[in-house]
Amino acid sequence: MVTNFISEKAKIGKNVQIWHFSYIGDDVEIGDNVKIGSLVHVDYNVKIGTDTKIEGQAYIPPLSRIGKNVFIGPAVVLTNDPFPMCNKMIGVTIEDNVVINARAVIKAGVTVGRNSVVAMGAVVTRDVPENSVVMGFPATIRYSRDEYDKKQKQWKES
Repeated sequence: MVTNFISEKAKIGKNVQIWHFSYIGDDVEIGDNVKIGSLVHVDYNVKIGTDTKIEGQAYIPPLSRIGKNVFIGPAVVLTNDPFPMCNKMIGVTIEDNVVINARAVIKAGVTVGRNSVVAMGAVVTRDVPENSVVMGFPATIRYSRDEYDKKQKQWKES
């Protein structure tokens, strides 16, 4: 029984874990130590950096570029067509050390800057600056990554 489809044209790094019923398309490059959850669809011509984790039911469309040490939560959707249905596409760029929480949606052509956080359910329609936390619909900057890390630390210690 086949539980995944992984293209023969995909380049998969060392120690990569791909869970059940996931799809990895042509010309995908996945770095070392990546974890991809169940029911994830990684379309063709996608690059995923080392030490990245993509949770279940995420959709990663063609032309997406995902950096190193990124977390993509469950059911996150990246897009690549700013004016559907159009044959001209542009990918989403997610830089290193980014956290994207559950059910966030990111518009085609957007760059999420290094060390940023996208809150759960956020709809990101424009670039996210480095070291910032965005929330809402449309997503706006609410505080810095330093503030986020402090809140996370307080939560862990409570």
